[in-house]
Amino acid sequence: MKKLLLPALLFIGLLLSAQKEEKKEEIRPIPKSKSFVTNHQGMFGGKAVSFTATAKETFLINKEGDSIATFWSVAYTKNSVRDVTKRPVTFVFNGGPGSASMWLHMGFFGPKVVKVDSDAKQDDGAAPYTLVKNEHGLLDLTDLVFIDPVGTGYSRLVGKGKGKDFYGLKEDVDSFAQFIRKWVTENERWFSPKYLAGESYGTTRAAYLGKALEGSGQNMALNGMILISQALDYAGSTSVHHNMTSYITYLPSMAATAWYHKKAGQGKTLEDFVEECRKFTYETYTTALYKGNLLSKVEKEAIAEKLSYFTGLDKKYILHSNLRILMGRFQKKLLEDKGLAVGRLDGRFMGDEVDKVSERPHLGDPASYQISSAYTAALNHYFASELKVKMDRPYITSGGGSNWRWRTVPDGQYWEPMPVNTAPHLGETMRRNPAMKVMVASGYYDLITPFFDAEYTFARNGIATERVEMTYYEAGHMMYTHQPDLIKLSQDIRAFLTKQ
Repeated sequence: MKKLLLPALLFIGLLLSAQKEEKKEEIRPIPKSKSFVTNHQGMFGGKAVSFTATAKETFLINKEGDSIATFWSVAYTKNSVRDVTKRPVTFVFNGGPGSASMWLHMGFFGPKVVKVDSDAKQDDGAAPYTLVKNEHGLLDLTDLVFIDPVGTGYSRLVGKGKGKDFYGLKEDVDSFAQFIRKWVTENERWFSPKYLAGESYGTTRAAYLGKALEGSGQNMALNGMILISQALDYAGSTSVHHNMTSYITYLPSMAATAWYHKKAGQGKTLEDFVEECRKFTYETYTTALYKGNLLSKVEKEAIAEKLSYFTGLDKKYILHSNLRILMGRFQKKLLEDKGLAVGRLDGRFMGDEVDKVSERPHLGDPASYQISSAYTAALNHYFASELKVKMDRPYITSGGGSNWRWRTVPDGQYWEPMPVNTAPHLGETMRRNPAMKVMVASGYYDLITPFFDAEYTFARNGIATERVEMTYYEAGHMMYTHQPDLIKLSQDIRAFLTKQ
């Protein structure tokens, strides 16, 4: 028996040793960071601006000082600025989690933007695409720094870095805070006014990031945040069974989308119809939902009648849904007579589905797949031809978002699992920093982060509402794909940045 045991123990020992060697081999090399600097000129806000574009990798370190990742960023800084303490800088990022900054870069804030069908009626098709000068860009008012989180763009793990160091709510915020402080220090911009501009999950990040930048012994106060298609409290942007909040927050967006497709509210303006739905939601529908089975049959019939009036859906279907309409189902039912599904990111878009009777869209979101190839091609073309970026790997538009860690406190500390809500962080930061202001931009046809959820969220959570500006657009999640709203969004942000 002992003779058999000894070889087995030796084998186990060798196996453990091999596993240790494997772990050592997992340490990635730390390559030399790359940087590409080019000079440009453009017209922004009717003014000629000479600027420098700096596309580069920046190393992030752990507590031991080891390099664990590189962040890819593209900074546009105005040339010949006499006093940079008067020159604002805005840090721009998208959401996901796990999305590169491509959408805001090539869709709205960048010096050049890609054009897709403004009316959401045509697919972007195949190359070539149209890249144009962004005369509505903001470089006359602020420098811009586009940031890609680890796992997206050209940002990647190096050395001892692991996905768990970055792929989580708190971890992601900590990495952004480190990058921003490093960029501000290297570029001597501590006295410059500083803004964050995030979209979707990027707003979740921004609200938490504002608080994080106050800490770590390097208190950095922000002048403001631009939150595009906010998603601070996920209870209001997660359409699932038994999430009472979501039935409330999504209804006005359903009404707006039904109005757009001429299924409801005809003869009324969009704003008037939306306002009518707001009042019904607050004053009648919310109470009915909380009464549940205590509603009488007459009350239930009356609520179903009004829901049909606002959504364009069949009253009988609404009754069978127990007065609770999930967004995925609404996307399929609204234009069921035409065999089309409406988009989630933007209800103006329509997809011709193979399975006309599936409960939810099965081809994906037409508001995404009908524009994403144009955006991806435009960014790669622009980087190579104008910024002279030459990298040895592809630019990843989406990645690093799987197995995302939503926990907001360290392991071992009590935590009650619930929908993520970073709005209280924003409320606290605004109270500690009375100079910070916030702009919230919402699309009426956004069926993933509804505009009514923005109103609901910012009316609570300790937020200083007197320093919040709410703006609205007749498009969806990426309202800048609609040319009139790209112009309006630019005008609104200009007013926000220059307001004393």
